Amino acid sequence: MKKAAKKPEEPGIDAGFDRVVNAFARDRQVSRGEGKGFGSGALKVNGRIFAMISSKGEFVVKLPKERVDELVSAGQGRRFDPGHGRLMKEWFVADKRGTDWVDLAKEAREFAKQ
Repeated sequence: MKKAAKKPEEPGIDAGFDRVVNAFARDRQVSRGEGKGFGSGALKVNGRIFAMISSKGEFVVKLPKERVDELVSAGQGRRFDPGHGRLMKEWFVADKRGTDWVDLAKEAREFAKQ
């Protein structure tokens, strides 16, 4: 039986998050979450998650409520719902296009380390 040829991977969620991870590669205060479930593979500072890929494959960052409100109003994404129907005030899901994930993650890192 002939194996199907692999399609070249299109830049997507994983490539976008890899860029975010690489942006913090030299930052000794930043670590990656381990295990399964919420926060696995997430970026953390001082033990607090500040950027992650959700179980739905969405890029999510933790920012001040006012900043989340601003981004949502600008149409750059939406508030994060972890799956129980309650929107999180300080968590933002970035659109796949038009938003610089690295910049958002840098903002989120500064907010989370406080």
